[in-house]
Amino acid sequence: MTDKRKPTQPGTGLIDLDPWLEPFRAALGERHARFLKAKASLLGASEAHAASASLKAFANGHQHFGFTRGSKEGKPGIWFREWAPGATRVALIGDFNFWDKHTHVLARDAFGVWSIFIPDGGPARLEHDSKVKIHVVHAGGAADRLPAYVQRVTFDTDGSNATGRVWLPPQYAWKHPNPVQIPKPAQAARPRIYEAHTGMAVEEERVGTFDEFREDVLPRIAKDGYNAVQLMAVQEHPYYGSFGYHVSNFFAVSSRFGTPDDFKRLVDAAHGLGLSVYLDLVHSHAVMNTVEGLNLLDGTDFQYFHAGPRGKHPAWDSMLFDYSKYEVQRFLLSNVRFWLEEFNVDGFRFDGVTSMLYLDHGLGKAFSSYEDYFNANIDEDAVTYLKLANEVAHEVRPAVVTIAEDVSGMAGMARPTAEGGLGFDYRLAMGIPDFWIKILKEKRDEEWNMGEVFHTLTNRRANEGHIAYAESHDQALVGDKTLAFRLMDAEMYTHMSKTTPSLLVDRGIALHKLVRLLTFFLGGEGWLSFMGNEFGHPEWIDFPREGNGFSYKYARRQWSLAENPLLRYSDLGAFDRALMALDDRFGILASPPARAMQVDELGKCLVFERANLVVAANLNPTHSRTDWRVGVPPLGPVGTQFLTILNTDDSAFGGHALVKGDARYPSQKVSWDQFEQSVQVYVPARSAQVIYSAK
Repeated sequence: MTDKRKPTQPGTGLIDLDPWLEPFRAALGERHARFLKAKASLLGASEAHAASASLKAFANGHQHFGFTRGSKEGKPGIWFREWAPGATRVALIGDFNFWDKHTHVLARDAFGVWSIFIPDGGPARLEHDSKVKIHVVHAGGAADRLPAYVQRVTFDTDGSNATGRVWLPPQYAWKHPNPVQIPKPAQAARPRIYEAHTGMAVEEERVGTFDEFREDVLPRIAKDGYNAVQLMAVQEHPYYGSFGYHVSNFFAVSSRFGTPDDFKRLVDAAHGLGLSVYLDLVHSHAVMNTVEGLNLLDGTDFQYFHAGPRGKHPAWDSMLFDYSKYEVQRFLLSNVRFWLEEFNVDGFRFDGVTSMLYLDHGLGKAFSSYEDYFNANIDEDAVTYLKLANEVAHEVRPAVVTIAEDVSGMAGMARPTAEGGLGFDYRLAMGIPDFWIKILKEKRDEEWNMGEVFHTLTNRRANEGHIAYAESHDQALVGDKTLAFRLMDAEMYTHMSKTTPSLLVDRGIALHKLVRLLTFFLGGEGWLSFMGNEFGHPEWIDFPREGNGFSYKYARRQWSLAENPLLRYSDLGAFDRALMALDDRFGILASPPARAMQVDELGKCLVFERANLVVAANLNPTHSRTDWRVGVPPLGPVGTQFLTILNTDDSAFGGHALVKGDARYPSQKVSWDQFEQSVQVYVPARSAQVIYSAK
């Protein structure tokens, strides 16, 4: 019998995975054609640009612009180049020429690129780490600015007067290879990500450094069983309280934490511990500041950004890139390559993807239809840019991991570009933490709907990788509450000692473990946790600002709480380590999605299976389940011993140890839950057990 199906149109392979996309076949094809045209334009030769052999070769702006070593007429020295088409005059100023704006004026080519060569050995020579700026004259006036591609920026002690630095150090000698693991949906190992912020990773009320994070925090992350660390706020940003999301200098490491070499040592040490390093990459917007950032660099508001109101984010007080421009594409794509090659990082979490994709930035929008992904509200230039960025990243490092922060659920976000996808490896399962907040705020324990819990945690696009999380830094910011604080609130100040019993704390400890267990098993193909949440860090995050007297009290992590065996924080930390170890042993995140076996609304219980592990979760606040029959996979003959390999009620995890740790359950030839064998177990109220064959 012949196959009469039409051949798949290029860029429409998503329809084979999701037939509901069929009405949008033409739109997918047009989107793919737009991407191919943009790619061909970047690779092709023109009057202004030489042809590039690949997107990787095109993404070389950091090797051409800014400060680069080279020669002129046989003399070695340093080239400096800046793209500023709206400028009428550009001069390089700094320590090397006593900040004289008349001595080193750049030459302009026909395409708005300004350049100057400064030979070695002359009276006005550039030294490594010397201070520099550019003096830009344009139709609207003149100002001293920072180069767009500057790789190091420092600030005066009061945070003002940002200054560029010539950063041309000796090549760093990497000691450790990148971890061998390739945590992608098609592979066995999956990312267990520890989201962290260098500055607030110290216990004292101050800003932490890369060196302190390398020495004190990385070993903790590795010991806790995570295999990746995702670092926030690495790109330079003038305002500490922005959490690093108002970037000013895209190629510069934030100087408040240390030097670029300090950061390289951090990455190197992480690799030595078997940890991949992912960065928060902010290409969705840029800081509005003109002293430190790109805004009005050449006197126009449309050099890097959209002109007029479209170039300003209505909610974030920031500038929006024009992704259709050649030099903007080169700037941002070079930034992708730069971090992968210069700092040897292993992946990116692309921030603000929803804001990029939609002209209304998705603000206040409920995405409820496929129509939302194929209409006039889509910024197709941004869609094309994200596809290009993912291709560059994977061309530079095939094992790279890219993660999209997208709340809209755009179809194909984490599918290859050849299928019509955007090329990410994973997307964040952003609806899960919102669900937990909603259910904890609005419903009593006995009102929880088991079907809703299971459906919400497993409701995701098939064939796309998802990073599950119960809470991230977003849920910990001032004005919100962490799960632990939402569950236990003020009693965390008085009753977290193991010598001061509290029914409220007991409930909070039990539900904290249950929420994380259910989310881990059901929510995705990867996992993320923000630093401190694994042990129930109290309170919130609030960076120093005028409203709090510029205090660092809530912009730090109290690690000592987790290290004190007399406090219940240590129990939560122990449970999290056991959960990570379970994934190491059984590959839970790499397994197909969980299968529901029992959804008991009356008893408030859930039973499901994933990776041949059976999870029996009793969320009933008052009633324990005795002789509870649950099906088990046929991992041996009838009579095979099954045992609980993880019990949230274990005393080591702050539970009541109502079930003996060495309890074994022989399988019985009683069909149950669509399995031929079953066991009978005892699961106390507000607890869960993970059951597996003892063979």
